[in-house]
Amino acid sequence: MSRLPEGGRIDRSRPIRFTFNGHTYQGCAGDTLASALLANDVRIVARSVTYGRPRGVFSAGSEEPNALVQVGSETMLRATQVE
Repeated sequence: MSRLPEGGRIDRSRPIRFTFNGHTYQGCAGDTLASALLANDVRIVARSVTYGRPRGVFSAGSEEPNALVQVGSETMLRATQVE
């Protein structure tokens, strides 16, 4: 896991397990999906709709144009906003 040992707004004392694309990962309470995936060295989080090219997290804010994910039945959610 590639995560700084301290700082930020996450609670490292509260680990959370989650599944993404069939793989199980661990994040922390307060992580966004994007930050948890990056901490687990996941760089490709989606594929372009038109050409299927790999997309990664480009920015940390709500304006993120690339990391669109599906959570349950909800599609096109920004990974930087999903906790």
